[in-house]
Amino acid sequence: MTHTHTHTHTHTPQKSDQPFDDDLIASLRSQIASLRQEMLNKFNRHVSIGDLLSDRWDTARFYGFGEGTSCYNNVLILGNVVVGKNTWIGPNVILDGSGGLVIGDYVSISSGVQIYTHHTVEWSNTMGKAEIPRKKTTIGNGVYIGPNTVIQMGVTVGDGAIIGAMSFVNRDVPAFTTVFGTPARVIKPTPQQP
Repeated sequence: MTHTHTHTHTHTPQKSDQPFDDDLIASLRSQIASLRQEMLNKFNRHVSIGDLLSDRWDTARFYGFGEGTSCYNNVLILGNVVVGKNTWIGPNVILDGSGGLVIGDYVSISSGVQIYTHHTVEWSNTMGKAEIPRKKTTIGNGVYIGPNTVIQMGVTVGDGAIIGAMSFVNRDVPAFTTVFGTPARVIKPTPQQP
């Protein structure tokens, strides 16, 4: 004999002390749709809602970054981060300034880049007994950092350096060199500008 059991589950929404305002939600959706269309028409791109509602240059000014610098709204900024002028900070970037982070002028920080000034390896391995080490990280002027690159704490990247996409930078990068890889290694010199 076969027994068939059918279970029907009906989800009942929980009542909230503050009900949703359907008109407000509809208005917000309409405004977001308009902003998306404007972004598509002007720049042929889609960005997060936070970046639709904010101005990248205003975000940079709010954090005291240099004149002409832009910073996407979804960038995670921790601690003491100093950024020079005319630097571009792309989406989904992590700027960890808990140990002090200085970034120069005319730097391109591509999407997904992570720059650190601390780590929690020993802290985790010792069940919280070890201190969290912190070291200043410095990025020079005119540096290009490719997408999804990770720069470790304490590293200095010299002026005019180029760091290839998806590199792991765990040592200093000399000025006017191109590095790439995991760990990053020098590939060739880059042209020096007077």
